[in-house]
Amino acid sequence: MKPAKKYNGYTSFQYLEPNVDYRPYRLAKQLGRVEPYRVEVSDVEEQRVQRLLGESVVISLHEHLMVIPDDVSQVFDYIRDGRIWTGYEGLAASGLDAVFENFLNGAALITSKMGWKWTDIIHDIGMRFSDLAHQDFVIRAETVEDIIRAHDTGRVALIPSLESSTPIENELDRIDVLYGLGIRMLGIAYSEANALGCGLREPNDGGLTVFGRQAVERMNKLGIAIDVSHSGDQTALDTIKYSKHPVFITHAGARSLWPSRRLKPDEVIKACAERGGVIGIEAAPHTTLTKQHPRHSIESFMEHFEYCVDLVGIDHVTFGPDLLFGDHVGLHKAFAAQLSIGASHAAGEDYPRVEYVEGLENIAEAWPNIVRWLVKHGYSDDEIRKVIGGNTLRVLQEIWGR
Repeated sequence: MKPAKKYNGYTSFQYLEPNVDYRPYRLAKQLGRVEPYRVEVSDVEEQRVQRLLGESVVISLHEHLMVIPDDVSQVFDYIRDGRIWTGYEGLAASGLDAVFENFLNGAALITSKMGWKWTDIIHDIGMRFSDLAHQDFVIRAETVEDIIRAHDTGRVALIPSLESSTPIENELDRIDVLYGLGIRMLGIAYSEANALGCGLREPNDGGLTVFGRQAVERMNKLGIAIDVSHSGDQTALDTIKYSKHPVFITHAGARSLWPSRRLKPDEVIKACAERGGVIGIEAAPHTTLTKQHPRHSIESFMEHFEYCVDLVGIDHVTFGPDLLFGDHVGLHKAFAAQLSIGASHAAGEDYPRVEYVEGLENIAEAWPNIVRWLVKHGYSDDEIRKVIGGNTLRVLQEIWGR
């Protein structure tokens, strides 16, 4: 059993003086922002849930730990100020031992309206690392040993990641620079095409470019895990083919259940698993819907999980909920252009819009509920350990080497 989390109440940038060193914002609550939702289990089952969260190495394959303003209309000023808060309080309540943190990504609009600029990405990462350096609850993780150490000492390992390689432009050595700065997971493309390949919104996908193949080879040599969640289908297939290591689909679902390009076709999911990779199931609002559960909730989310388990086996599925602290739906509306939200919507399909995803509002609610759902639906301890972290850890040991 791992020790209790060693969170001491630290809040971001408390070593600085508000209104002197930075402009403060009223930020969203990390706990209790909306009415809590709890998957119903018996007392005996809840004891098993807590034991599994305590014993297991629990890893989220994809999140954004930022806290956004309570008034979402202030988010652009908040981002331009370049000082994003990390949700330490919510993270401490999540049950996680490790999390792949993806920062602002294409929403880092500090100097540009379009996002993904090298300078803005580096500024965002550096500022977050400065905050991390002033506390000892969350540790920066670059190896498997760091993840295990976090589990064993009641801390949380933050694994720096980026959803797209767009900021490297045509500079291959920038991958090395990102590695040197601690990045251990890189996406190929986001929604728009870049020098490596195509994103999911492009009308035609020519697959991985020659430069893209070189980038994949460099990531393999460095020991950077590769993500194809937002890549076009052919680009994803090419990446899986040319990578000598397994590839992750960190946050997606099955297009067979809901006709959205934001989700992956069976062909891509199976190719990923056949080469040893893992898919993490996505929970951002209005993504993993199904015909049976068109109102987005933990039930539709878990329907995607079970479909993928049936398709490729339980050794190749985990969870990458892709959550944050605050009004996620409001943020999507504000950033519709930068985040290509339209690509998440199934053409011609109508579905009820939600203000938040019931049972998965943020990571503090999501991860205990995921384990409750698995316990309630008869999964064994061994199966649960695999899908809440074991599968990810196995692949990282191959890619990182230690």
